Amino acid sequence: MGIGIYLSYVFLGLSLAAPIGPVNAVRLEKGIKNGFWHAWIVGVGSMFADGFYMLAVYLGLVHFLDTPVVQIFLWLFGGFILLYTGIESIVNANKISISYVRSQDSLFKCFFSGFIMSISSPLSILFWLGIYGSVLAKTAAAYGNTELFLYSTMIFLGLMLWDLFVAGLTTGFRRFLTSKGIIIISILSGLSLIGFGAYFALEGLKALFA
Repeated sequence: MGIGIYLSYVFLGLSLAAPIGPVNAVRLEKGIKNGFWHAWIVGVGSMFADGFYMLAVYLGLVHFLDTPVVQIFLWLFGGFILLYTGIESIVNANKISISYVRSQDSLFKCFFSGFIMSISSPLSILFWLGIYGSVLAKTAAAYGNTELFLYSTMIFLGLMLWDLFVAGLTTGFRRFLTSKGIIIISILSGLSLIGFGAYFALEGLKALFA
């Protein structure tokens, strides 16, 4: 196996993590408000959820995750979590000041936010069932379990690299921000989360009453 094959799977992991979505919105907000470790731990929480879905696909639990009842629950629950987090971000935006911004959120809360948003996101299921599922089937047919494990590890490495990149990025940005700038970012992040939450909730309601 050439190194290019492994790098392509690292790039796949980066591609899965990079799109602007709820987790990245929270990751940016927490990092700019609180620093590197808070942004990084949001990503770690998200990766735990990703790991769960990777394991579920690997163990053949695809049919359970793909059932209408589970899909509806995840759409609605995910929508509720995103709406709540988005509203909380906006409501608390004017309480942020540059002097105490670093102690605003606990690391556990940031980890839990990343985990819940990913585990309750139907988009995560679509990603892992559609992309990882197809990779799994192709690799299993062409190679053995060793290659399958290595490729999965490379995908996860891509997720980890993106997490470190965003955490470092937010730390760098923070040096140039005033309290007003952090408040604006918190509000924009909240609006983004509310938008995603409304979309999730509508999809859940449509599926429920279809």
